[in-house]
Amino acid sequence: MIPHLSICILFIAYFSPLARAIHYNLTLPHQHPDPESVVHDVHRRVNVSVSRRQMLGIHEKDQLSCMTGNPIDDCWRCDPNWEANRQRLADCGIGFGRTALGGKGGQYYLVSDSSDHDAVNPKPGTLRHAVIQVEPLWIVFSADMMIKLREELIVSSFKTIDGRGFNVHITGGGCITLQAVTNVIIHNIHIHHCVPSGNAQVRDSPTHYGFRGKSDGDGISIMGGRKIWIDHCSLSYCTDGLIDAIVGSTAITISNNYFSHHDEVMLMGHNDNYLADSGMQVTIAFNHFGEALVQRMPRCRHGYFHVVNNDFTQWEMYAIGGSANPTIYSQGNRYTAPSNPFAKEVTKRVETDESKWTKWNWKTEGDMLVNGAFFVPSGAIGFGQYAKASSVEPRASALIDQLTMNAGVLGGNSGGISYPGSNAGGGVGTGSGGGGITDPGTFVGPNPGGAGGSIGDGTVGGGYTGGYGDGSGADGTQAVDSSIFGMIFGNGASSLLPPPSIFLSFLSCFLIILCTYQDNFIFLFL
Repeated sequence: MIPHLSICILFIAYFSPLARAIHYNLTLPHQHPDPESVVHDVHRRVNVSVSRRQMLGIHEKDQLSCMTGNPIDDCWRCDPNWEANRQRLADCGIGFGRTALGGKGGQYYLVSDSSDHDAVNPKPGTLRHAVIQVEPLWIVFSADMMIKLREELIVSSFKTIDGRGFNVHITGGGCITLQAVTNVIIHNIHIHHCVPSGNAQVRDSPTHYGFRGKSDGDGISIMGGRKIWIDHCSLSYCTDGLIDAIVGSTAITISNNYFSHHDEVMLMGHNDNYLADSGMQVTIAFNHFGEALVQRMPRCRHGYFHVVNNDFTQWEMYAIGGSANPTIYSQGNRYTAPSNPFAKEVTKRVETDESKWTKWNWKTEGDMLVNGAFFVPSGAIGFGQYAKASSVEPRASALIDQLTMNAGVLGGNSGGISYPGSNAGGGVGTGSGGGGITDPGTFVGPNPGGAGGSIGDGTVGGGYTGGYGDGSGADGTQAVDSSIFGMIFGNGASSLLPPPSIFLSFLSCFLIILCTYQDNFIFLFL
């Protein structure tokens, strides 16, 4: 081999972003190109939140009940004008789904009608009419509601479903489908008793409806979705999964939820042969896995899964499972095993020989194992192998009660709408909304004021002037890509330039050609 060629190959192998991307499964579309930047940013947020609470405990005890050390809740719940500043929630995300904007910067849409009579021609003022609109929307509710769906609710990109202030229940056929969409936030919603539906016409935009096959009966089904954040929801009693993410979905955070009364809780990954799911990146943080759960908390295929500071009350089979070589990083969780002596293991490698799964990277760090629970690790011993999987700095497992005390729907009760296994969640005071949202089912602009409610303190009014984007196409693609590009390379960078990894990869290929045919290239320049 030509000496110069050897040197070039070594240089390219070491420095090429393409080579590094292949090693870390970072070659698929829509993955965060630098997961470590997420790690560092959220480390800062968690440390600041916990430190602030500790300082308040000494100096300002009146504020102590507001600050929990949970960086998501501490970001918005201490604002006495949270109802006027609802869209601030979009700035409070953590982990791989932290860049989910939802409807930030868009108009508010007030849902005032709980009916769902027609899946093809939804009535203005209904949730179905709101979620199919093209533009970014921040969707709020006028009262406590039980929304019984006829068919799956197909949510379009750049939407926030914000149930704060009322007890909003979604049940029935479907339920929530996030298919090939981006930037969706679902917050403070009861989701339960979801059953299969389909073989029917369903509208997915103002200009299109089509035939939908049979759905599985998931609570929330994510298919090819990215930048998704599910926070402070209570989920139970669905036919299939409570939350399933498949078919190349990525950039997902599942946080502060309460799961109960279900068999197969969460599925992450389509099947063992679907390699696009190797790009899946999911953060599961501050959740309470409560009573009467069996398995899949979650069950993972391929991808990176950071399970951090959750409370696993019990399980009947196992807590965390997987196949097809997923990376699972468990940090600062509390695992309380069931009394069954044959179900004490937290982990399960599904239908895989030990000779294969011993090479998978499954790590436990700082977990609290209660009542005989045990976690079987595998793969690399060193911490460095997990840097790409980590997305939130864990707190000590001794703080689990504090960090998960308000998991599930906030508000303290189910608003007169009861069902078996409903979770009370955490009460956080009362308040009444100001004016502004006065015309149900219409777009009311970015300054709506409060819609009423039972979360927060004091009477609030006024409004919030959101600030996202400066215009986008019909699906908002340009705006979201600009956001990611600006986050990584600075807000002044142009999103029209190719990412450096692509440029350097082409440069690497050119260097190989140059080194291989160096004599010919020298001849050309003589």
